[in-house]
Amino acid sequence: MIPPEFDYAAPATVAEALELLAEHGDEAKVLSGGQSLLPVLRMRLNAPGIIVDISRIEELKGVTEVGDAIRIGAGATYQDVLDSALVQEHLALLHTALKEVADEQIRHRGTVCGALAHADPAGDVGAPVLALEGRMVIQGPDGERTVDGADFFVDLFETAVGEGELLTAVEIPKHTGWGARYEKFVRVSHQWAIIGIAAAVRTEGGTIAEARVGLTNMGSTPLRARAVEEALVGQEATEEAVAQACAQVAEGTDPPSDLNGQADYRKHVAGVLTRRAVLAAAGA
Repeated sequence: MIPPEFDYAAPATVAEALELLAEHGDEAKVLSGGQSLLPVLRMRLNAPGIIVDISRIEELKGVTEVGDAIRIGAGATYQDVLDSALVQEHLALLHTALKEVADEQIRHRGTVCGALAHADPAGDVGAPVLALEGRMVIQGPDGERTVDGADFFVDLFETAVGEGELLTAVEIPKHTGWGARYEKFVRVSHQWAIIGIAAAVRTEGGTIAEARVGLTNMGSTPLRARAVEEALVGQEATEEAVAQACAQVAEGTDPPSDLNGQADYRKHVAGVLTRRAVLAAAGA
C-alpha cells in the first residue's frame, strides 16, 4: 500500500528539529531508522502532515561513556550499539538482547531509541533497558529532562515523550561483570517476541548477590519482575533455588491472548524462560 502524501524535513541540529515539532504539532512524526514508522505509513495507520527525519543530526549519533553510565544517542543504530566495546563490556544484557532483533538489514537501519519511543511491548529493547534501570533523556521547548524507565513507558505505544519533545538518548548504568541472558520465544526466527525474558545476574561465590529481570510482551508495556529479583538475592545459583524464586514471575502481569498464545500459556512459558535465563546469566 502507498502511504499518503506528506512533507519532509531533515534538520541538522536538535534545535532545528524541536522548532519543526513546535511549528507542526501533532501533524509531525519523527523518523530515525524508520523500522517502526514506515510500516505504519504504508498501512495508512497514520497520516502525518510532515516527517521530521533526525537521522542526519550528528549530535544524536554514537555510544559514549558518561560517568557510571553508557549513553546511547537517538541516532545510534542497533548495529552501532552491538559494535560498541563499551556496551559489550558494561551492558552485556542489552548486547545479547539486540542480537535477537530482526535481521542484519534492520539492525543496520533501526535505532535503539526509536524502538524505545515506539514502545511496542513485544519489542526486544524495552525489557532489557528497563531491567538495567535505563534513564531516558528527553528534550523539549523547556529544556532537557531525564525520565526513569519505570516512568517512561505509560501504556501501549505510549511514552512520557510529550508533544513537541524528542527522545535524544538513553543512559544506562554500567553493569560491569554481570552475567546476562535474553530468552526469546518465537515461532519463526526474527519474529516479534511471543514472550521474552531479560535477565542480568551478579554472583558472589556461587550465590546470587543482585538480579535484574525484565519481561517482554507480558503486558501493555515492558515490565520488571521486582518480586523475582528480590527472591533471587541470597539464593544459591542452583536449578531448584532459582526455579522456586522464578515461579512467581507472572504475578501481576497481563499478557495478551492472540493467535500466538493465550494469556495463561504465556504466563506458564514466562516461568520456564525466566528460570532458564537466570540460570544462564548466573553461569549455572
